[in-house]
Amino acid sequence: MTKAEQDMLDRLEAQQRHCRRDAVVISEGEPARELYIVQKGWLQSSVLLGNGGRQIMRINLPGDIVGLSALAFDDSPETVTTLTDATICPFDRERLALLFSEHPRLMALVFALNVAERSQLADRLASIGRTSARARVASLMCEIFSRLRLVNGPTSDVAHIPLTQEEIGDATGLTAVHVNRMIRNLVEDGIIDRSGNSFRLLDRKRLEGEANFTDRSKIGTSWLPPARN
Repeated sequence: MTKAEQDMLDRLEAQQRHCRRDAVVISEGEPARELYIVQKGWLQSSVLLGNGGRQIMRINLPGDIVGLSALAFDDSPETVTTLTDATICPFDRERLALLFSEHPRLMALVFALNVAERSQLADRLASIGRTSARARVASLMCEIFSRLRLVNGPTSDVAHIPLTQEEIGDATGLTAVHVNRMIRNLVEDGIIDRSGNSFRLLDRKRLEGEANFTDRSKIGTSWLPPARN
């Protein structure tokens, strides 16, 4: 990354906003002029269903850009809520437009990351529609661990996952009772270990096999345009 590109990213994170857990950052159906870089904490992006339920579409982790889905519409297609206390950095759409004109390589990278995110969402859609309850929970855990390894290191198999059973259920299409049973089964089979919200992968290969998991966190960058001087 060039100094100019790093300076641009630093400007995007110049402002900080601190939010408590369960704070609504973006509301579905309302105008969303700002985007956010997650600096600290976890967030979730969800949509309201016709029966009053909720489907969690994405878990947003530090380093993610939140609000890209609203760029194509006047109003946001989803609600973004904090899962933990969080620090987010707001910036407006006009600042993002500068990336297109002044830093095309950086914008291409943002585009590639967004495509990878969409691929992860497609994988989870297939998992919800065509796999068992156990495979759905395993798939979500594999996805979270693979993304956390980008921050914590490639060999990290221990993580604090601040999701309630209801939230895991909203992400996988299961009830909280069913989620609890599937996690307990994975523990009893020696695939994971759990203490509260702390999880350890004991058999990563088996977990990924049960989930039919494909790691979408690694993207190809050889096609990116050259950096501008």
